[in-house]
Amino acid sequence: MAAKRPALRLGLTGGIGSGKSTVAQLLQERGATVIDADAISRACTQPGGSAMPAVMQSFGPAFITHDGSLDRQRMREHVFTNPDARRLLESIVHPLVAQEIQRQAKAATSHCLVFDVPLLVESPRWRPQLDLVLVVDCETATQIRRVASRSGLDRTAIEGIINSQSPREKRLAAADLVIFNNGHETEPLRRTVGQLADQIGL
Repeated sequence: MAAKRPALRLGLTGGIGSGKSTVAQLLQERGATVIDADAISRACTQPGGSAMPAVMQSFGPAFITHDGSLDRQRMREHVFTNPDARRLLESIVHPLVAQEIQRQAKAATSHCLVFDVPLLVESPRWRPQLDLVLVVDCETATQIRRVASRSGLDRTAIEGIINSQSPREKRLAAADLVIFNNGHETEPLRRTVGQLADQIGL
């Protein structure tokens, strides 16, 4: 019997509002297993989440909501002005996220694993684990328009989020594959993802 070929490990990243989540969904429709680092991170800080005992111990009850989850807004404001607090929070959450990512990857049966990682470019540990990096890209004005229409945030807040992420040029420099997703319609993006899926054997 022929040995099972190892799964292609595809890293997926892009700035806020780039359409990364839509690309992940379209690849999933073609049979890829999508492992969403953000969703795993959120689950860790939900009521009963694996990170919550250490968060409670390190930061205290002021950062826990009445239902036992992380008070994201308060924590975001706290770590924004306090780099040590950010490092402490990351030291709690990141190992748990990495552990769950490995568990999901091991359990997957698809021959293409898509690792949806917002901070892929910022984290040096990711690149050696991947076969290819796919960046979903668009113009900054497009990011602002999309995020404003879906979230109601004002321009200043959105620009703050964009500026806190890797610069567009740095993401593109790290890419093996790029999908430029600047339009309003989903259909052209669906065609582009379909061509990519053919290219990588999905």
